[in-house]
Amino acid sequence: MKTTYFKFKLLLILAAIALLAVPGMLVVNMINMPGKSYNGEFAELKGHEVEIESQLKEHVEKLGGKFGIRNNPITLQMSLNYITDRLKSYGYVVKEQKYNVDTMQLRNIEAEKRGNQKPDEIIILGAHYDSVFSSPGADDNGSGVASVLELARLFSEKKSKRTIRFVFFASEEPPYFRSHSMGSYHYATRCKQRKENLNAVLIFESLGYYTDDLNSQRYPLAYLPGYPEEGNFIGFVSNLNSQKLLKKCISAFRSSTDFPSQGISAPEWITGIDWSDQMYFWKNHFQAVMITDTALYRNPYYHTGADTPEKLNYPCFARVVGGMETVVAALANYD
Repeated sequence: MKTTYFKFKLLLILAAIALLAVPGMLVVNMINMPGKSYNGEFAELKGHEVEIESQLKEHVEKLGGKFGIRNNPITLQMSLNYITDRLKSYGYVVKEQKYNVDTMQLRNIEAEKRGNQKPDEIIILGAHYDSVFSSPGADDNGSGVASVLELARLFSEKKSKRTIRFVFFASEEPPYFRSHSMGSYHYATRCKQRKENLNAVLIFESLGYYTDDLNSQRYPLAYLPGYPEEGNFIGFVSNLNSQKLLKKCISAFRSSTDFPSQGISAPEWITGIDWSDQMYFWKNHFQAVMITDTALYRNPYYHTGADTPEKLNYPCFARVVGGMETVVAALANYD
């Protein structure tokens, strides 16, 4: 009996050592992504995509250019006014959620397109509109705000079975990050308290920086076999409990969009997995996915004064948002 016990204990120790030795392999094997990432030349942007590119560029130049660092009462209010005016111009009614941080009153804002068959089932598209103190935040997160604003425009005259809600959060960046001062903490907590039926939460976090340079892409784990060395793809990221939603998103994207994509569903202890507003939706047991260009793992201007609008690749950015239009439509209209 003792021999059997010690053999079993030895196997457990060896298994633990193996997992610590190759954590990247563990993560990669957690979920097989549906479909295949696009690998080919890009066609020239046409019609619909050209308009998307123009709109995205306008938003980013306003937020990351004219307004600049969005982490003080003046520029936060300018950003909020801009987002609100744009949503109203698309025909939406805009609502606010006010909360206090230190001596400041901050606001999350939302607008929604009511579903015509299953209105109580909600798809949230969210992005934070503040930037870190040292940066104008064109990519982080002017690009995320631009994405959600453009999707709001694209869906403003479309019908959908489910309700699509467009949400813009304040106070995501330090010193508030990972604290109860985050706008998404207040918003996700309220969703839970109201017992809202969130079918999906998509968080748009830094989506505009792309490069084909070799070794331009890094990862939080040193060993991630099969993932690209070039920072030319869009990433879909979730925790383990959101695997089902992740698979739906990347499947819809790959089946409709000629643009490289990668996905990963991993434990929240993996560095970077919860580095945005999806964190508090996960903590409230909602399924959420972050869509990202991977930010600091690719963009050398991340959280610096050089994160400015001209650094973004707008044709690639437009292709991504065009693909996300298809993803949102799929989530909002499946039977």
